[in-house]
Amino acid sequence: MDILEMNRIAIDEFRANDGKCFGWLEGAPVVLVTMTGAKSGRELTSPLVYTRDGDDVVVIASKGGAPEHPNWYHNLVANPSVTVEIGTDKWDASAVLTEEDERTRLFEAQAAGMPQFKDYEKSAGEAGRVIPVFRLVRA
Repeated sequence: MDILEMNRIAIDEFRANDGKCFGWLEGAPVVLVTMTGAKSGRELTSPLVYTRDGDDVVVIASKGGAPEHPNWYHNLVANPSVTVEIGTDKWDASAVLTEEDERTRLFEAQAAGMPQFKDYEKSAGEAGRVIPVFRLVRA
């Protein structure tokens, strides 16, 4: 099963079960982020794990430590207006790419609760990639 099919299943589960997912995302805090494709202009939705920083939702473009950014990273940079879904709540937000100390602080906060992110950081770093971190700020 490819990642697009896994994501489609996770999105369907999320919406059918008040924000709960099973399978590879079971037990994880999941947010659905609906965005506009950077190249296609189409509406796209990605299930992502998240943390919070105050009222903001924080998502990390780790792609499991791959040497390249996930597609959704490029979408958020090109079109930062998004829709956020957590549980049964849904709202509009703006994706803000964080930098330097703020990026490090937010990354470390998520890695404290989800240690696999340290492995992702190591793998991405070996490829010369710094993993981007976004704040999703309610509109």
